Amino acid sequence: MIVIRVPRAERTSRPVYVGSDPRTGTYRRSFEGDYHCSIDEVSLMIRDSALVTDDNKLLTDLDVSVFCPDTVKSYRNIFQLIRQNHLWNKEDDAMFLRRIGAVREDKDTGKFHPTVAGLLMFGYEYEITAVFPNYFLDYQENRTNGIYARWTDRITSQSGDWSGNVFDFLLRVIPKLQADLKVPFMFKGNQLDEDTPLHKTVREATVNMLANADFYGRRGVVVHKGADGFRFANPGSMRVSLTEAIHDSASDPRNGVMMKMLAMVKYGERAGSGLQGIFKTWQSVYHCAPKLEVTTSGGVDRTTLTLGFEGHQPDIEAMKLLYDNPDELIEVSDTPNSKGESKGESKGGTNCITQNTGQSKGQSNGEAYPLHSKGENNRIRVIRLLSDNGNLTLPEIAEKLQLSLGGVEKIVRQLKKESILSREGSTKAGKWIVKLED
Repeated sequence: MIVIRVPRAERTSRPVYVGSDPRTGTYRRSFEGDYHCSIDEVSLMIRDSALVTDDNKLLTDLDVSVFCPDTVKSYRNIFQLIRQNHLWNKEDDAMFLRRIGAVREDKDTGKFHPTVAGLLMFGYEYEITAVFPNYFLDYQENRTNGIYARWTDRITSQSGDWSGNVFDFLLRVIPKLQADLKVPFMFKGNQLDEDTPLHKTVREATVNMLANADFYGRRGVVVHKGADGFRFANPGSMRVSLTEAIHDSASDPRNGVMMKMLAMVKYGERAGSGLQGIFKTWQSVYHCAPKLEVTTSGGVDRTTLTLGFEGHQPDIEAMKLLYDNPDELIEVSDTPNSKGESKGESKGGTNCITQNTGQSKGQSNGEAYPLHSKGENNRIRVIRLLSDNGNLTLPEIAEKLQLSLGGVEKIVRQLKKESILSREGSTKAGKWIVKLED
């Protein structure tokens, strides 16, 4: 037997074709054999063969008026929050957009124009579709397994009631994807650490989809949230093999400038560990492997990442091990352990807030604050809300948590009595302080 292995051609060498015309002489090998590539497939290969990603292209027919000012403002607010002392915070919008790669100078005319990445990130949908006719972003949610409707919530880029650009899509969709994740209540200092490893995984999967999408391609970007998990689909194949992407931490995003912009505001990884990190976290927490596949239908490539639950509940203990510095966190726990008790439960039968010190279950280092089982979920919700925003009034707390004012007053009185909550300043102008001892 003679075995001949034909290595995968580097993307800079594609398309590999027969004859003089790549449009008629390009073939691809599938499991069944070789097949003739469509014009869409050949065009994508040609775009991907460039050393510089296509989203760095300058759109000389457009100017910065195509940008949505509210989107730029949102991006800058997040950038400033994350990078408070960064020099770019002092720049005006025009210079800031140049710094991040959304705008670049045309060397021939000296005028500034949007890049493809800038248009996709900050542009209005009708301006984007003038350049990318097939551009479409679609979020679909159906928690009923399709029993009652195709979806119970939907966001599309063409609805006309928002900008329709990539960054605003992320701001709208990611909170919806993360809303029902079952995660531990972990505090870092006096602040609730809501950015759990599972939250990061869902965010990374969304960003990965957009960073690798071929926005010239048909069928658009689709995010689906269902009772059985999540699905992220984008036009275009992977620029590296699936094995390299999953196991070798290889990173070659199709939209590299966009990826850089998102990394600046802590959306997405730049170290090449994106997909590998997604697979590791999901397998650890749900004990089932994600599925990444590239399919071709009608001459159009499509990449789909599926994060399924497969009937499993999240392994909270396994998730805690994935935190960067788990010993620095304080846990508010109401999850039963194997003995039918809550972690950190006292002998008197009350749950508690304890320092996570890496000790064995049932042990704590330092004082524990009682959290009685009756009304415990609402107590945690109040702590969580006031940790995020201590300026809220009692009526505002009641409205946000959909509780009665009397119920909120009772919870707050008990938390103050237990020294978990205190008030600083006057009734009208003061703020709430959540106290968790080290």
